Amino acid sequence: MTGFVLKRLGSALLVLLALSVLVYALFYVAPGDPARLACGERCNPQQIAQVREQLGLNAPVVTQYLHFLQGLLAGRDYSGGAGLVLHCDAPCLGFSYQNDRQVTELLLERLPATLSLALGSLVIWLVVGVGTGLLSALRRGGPTERVLTVLTLAATGTPVFILGLLLLMAVCAYLQWLPFPTYVPFGEDPEQWAWNLLLPWVTLGVFESAKYARLTRSSTLETLAEDHIRTFRAYGVGERRIVTRHAVRGAVAPVIALSAVDFGTMIGGAVLTESLFGIPGLGKTLIDGVRVVDLPVVVGVVLAIGTAVVLAGAVADLLYALADRRVTLT
Repeated sequence: MTGFVLKRLGSALLVLLALSVLVYALFYVAPGDPARLACGERCNPQQIAQVREQLGLNAPVVTQYLHFLQGLLAGRDYSGGAGLVLHCDAPCLGFSYQNDRQVTELLLERLPATLSLALGSLVIWLVVGVGTGLLSALRRGGPTERVLTVLTLAATGTPVFILGLLLLMAVCAYLQWLPFPTYVPFGEDPEQWAWNLLLPWVTLGVFESAKYARLTRSSTLETLAEDHIRTFRAYGVGERRIVTRHAVRGAVAPVIALSAVDFGTMIGGAVLTESLFGIPGLGKTLIDGVRVVDLPVVVGVVLAIGTAVVLAGAVADLLYALADRRVTLT
């Protein structure tokens, strides 16, 4: 097991290194003026030249990337002009000249909102998706399965922003059960934090649960069709025990692995949901950075999202190995 963990962590580090090269080449080496993009559209030539000097863009490309990598691993100093030195602690994702803040500080400020959205959605899609999938598999061929299949297909085919709009119109505008959501930090008021995130949680949770319902159903049916299940039935083992101890366990492994990956993707992938409900998370930060062409913010968010996905993939492999020890033998 130790060798398997070290192997997966080593692979994740190599992928992260490749990601940093790709992101730097895409945003800083590709055609265009990174200094102008970092400074903003309103900067004059003198300010752009100052930003170019601060970012070290006059150095060779390899040296620029090494400075960029140094900032991620150990922090770096930026020249602020007139002898002023701006220090950026690791992981340094750059300096947003348009916000006059370090990108790392900006992302850490927005991260709790995204984590709140992702964690609540995770609970909903696991409970609803796994429960629906198990019920559909155990009621195979009956009216219950047909109804659940129709609902699952409807949830899968409805875009997340359409689902969110429908919930806003029905719950907030027409029925007036809830006010229109306004994000409240958990530390200020936990009750209002939960109530204002309820609709975003349901929107993402219902949308993702359809995928987990199909996965759980297929995994459960596959497990129930295996030879050892037929042997248990031949020896008179009760159906409830077979389902709870064997069928559910067979369905849990792929669900755990997929949940970890989806959670990592959700860290930056809930752009539409955050924009629709006004949640100040990483997704909305990315949209705002693109809108005003704030290059350091865009690069920082892309790196943060990529890192979350890579680490989530590594965690998914480890969780899958814990659920099915045969994986460590491959």
